[in-house]
Amino acid sequence: MNHQPINTTTANSFLPHVSVVVPIYNGEADLPDLFSCLLSQTYPKDRVEYLLVDNNSSDRTLTFLKTSAENCPIKIHPLSENQIQSSYAARNAGIRAATGEIVVFTDADCRPQPQWLKALIQPFVNPEVVIVAGEIVALPGKTLLEQHAERQETLSQKHTLGHSFHPYGQTANLAIRRIALEKAGLFRPYLTSGGDADICWRILLENIGRLEFAPEAIVQHRHRATLKELQSQWRRYGRSNRYLHDLHGVELMREITLQECGYRLTRWLLKEVPKESVKAIAGKATLVDILNTPIGLFTARARSVGQRDAKLPENAKIIERL
Repeated sequence: MNHQPINTTTANSFLPHVSVVVPIYNGEADLPDLFSCLLSQTYPKDRVEYLLVDNNSSDRTLTFLKTSAENCPIKIHPLSENQIQSSYAARNAGIRAATGEIVVFTDADCRPQPQWLKALIQPFVNPEVVIVAGEIVALPGKTLLEQHAERQETLSQKHTLGHSFHPYGQTANLAIRRIALEKAGLFRPYLTSGGDADICWRILLENIGRLEFAPEAIVQHRHRATLKELQSQWRRYGRSNRYLHDLHGVELMREITLQECGYRLTRWLLKEVPKESVKAIAGKATLVDILNTPIGLFTARARSVGQRDAKLPENAKIIERL
């Protein structure tokens, strides 16, 4: 994985047909803002289609999609995936209906910036590039937990692109050549986490092409605002690592024990809190700095529990094909 300068003249004339796939589950509240972002894209409207896949929502998501598609200046195709409750199954439904030579993925709670598609597609001017990952940055957060996650750049692709096994991009901001999907297969429809790494690694391990990073292709994403949401997020990360261990032999993360948490919290109370408090009084630190250690331990512990308790379902090994 690398990032290479692109010849601007060549890139501007490179306008492949693009299919954007968005899986949606109970996303009614997010859809107005998402549509606004899609409408603002600078990529030529006649070269892109949007396949929005309702994944058996219980709210009015599908109704909103159908109504919005009727009078929209961009090509909106409302689809449904009601057989398998999985964002990866929903993405597969979108891929099958897609007509573009490049398939792009994002999520309903993401906010793609106007230059997103244009910047994400440009690296494909190089025929050796078959996967492009854009950057994910935080929407402005008000809560302490959101501010902490923003400080840590929790959602940034730099973490996944630097993975010790192989780089991969998260499906919140990812593009893949259709020919690579034809060769390596689609997402594992019954997998509930880790499917973005799995599909990128299968493509890379088959030497179909290489992965490129497009830092100017930006989507914004909201961080978790409550401890319950944060715990769920990091347990899912732990489950993902267990699944990828079983599928690809990825090394398991070291478990953070309760004893280690107790030791580090004691050290935090006796050493870090006094130090950061003095800095806060001087205006050189905030509450986020003071609480960095306990929040970090909370997420690490949640990830350890998720990894420990996860068990890869047998049907999650299935790879769907075009």
